[in-house]
Amino acid sequence: MTNARRLRMVRSLVVILIALAAPFAVIPFGSQMSYILDMSLIFCIVAVSLNLLTGFSGQVSLGHAAFIMVGEYVSSLLTLDLNWSFWIALPMSAVVTGIVGFLIGLPAVRLSGNFLAVATMGFSFAIPELALKWSNLTNGSSGLMPARPVFFSFVLGSDQAYYFLILACLSAQVLVMKNLLRSRTGRAFQAIRDSEIAAQSSGVRVGYHKALVFSISAGFTGLAGSLYAHYINFVSPNDFTVQDSFLFLAMIVVGGLASIPGSILGAIVMNTINQLSSSFGQYSIILVGAVMVLAVLLFPKGLVSLRLPRRRNTPRSSERIVRVTREVESADVP
Repeated sequence: MTNARRLRMVRSLVVILIALAAPFAVIPFGSQMSYILDMSLIFCIVAVSLNLLTGFSGQVSLGHAAFIMVGEYVSSLLTLDLNWSFWIALPMSAVVTGIVGFLIGLPAVRLSGNFLAVATMGFSFAIPELALKWSNLTNGSSGLMPARPVFFSFVLGSDQAYYFLILACLSAQVLVMKNLLRSRTGRAFQAIRDSEIAAQSSGVRVGYHKALVFSISAGFTGLAGSLYAHYINFVSPNDFTVQDSFLFLAMIVVGGLASIPGSILGAIVMNTINQLSSSFGQYSIILVGAVMVLAVLLFPKGLVSLRLPRRRNTPRSSERIVRVTREVESADVP
């Protein structure tokens, strides 16, 4: 086993231990820290999804606040009106939101950059209004009250128990994302980001892949919406606004574009700052904005670029012998 592989295993083990111990470590700091921890993990799922779309495929979206609301309502309506189990409503919320994302992503075939951002921002404005007006289904401003899930007669009522459910979903998402990005489809996403013309000339179906990545990103965001709805136990049209879409975008910029660890790091940092500064009222948004500006100025590649300096690899003895031999042979030549 090489030193690099051993180091990666040690890092992974440390991350796993920290993740498993985190809900118990924050207990002495009160229920607010447990709430912030759970919410941070839910937003990690949103940030990883958005980074797949923006960081890895180059499409800017300001509609992810609407996607998380779609997931909220789908899961709540399935469990309350149709009496479906949460464990079925959870993946169904991802499927339905993924279909919605595919339909929203169709304009992405012809739009890009700022035009696509404006188009998706309109979606963020439309969904809360639709939820408010369609009161026969969504109960309007009175909202819906989905219950906490039950796992083999055990209600996930505590923040610590619910934390491990969110952690399991996030771990599964990261595993899927890593394998997706290594696949032919993932490489097509990144080729489109680098150059649509070059990707198309290489045989990549640009329109299909742009709509597909929109659908995958929206689907995982809908999953986060389902987790949020059953965690808060209340769903209303005011849960997420277009301002939250900007916050999700800030998470991946601060953490690091095209980086899964950066998405997670940015979501935890930005959500923690946002929650802790909420007591400052209207000054909260100023503080969050100042942190974003400082983070972008000091770390243009995101917080994920803050890594320990790597030790310079020394050439192996066999390589040194070959190099010295070549130098001696070249010196003998007149």
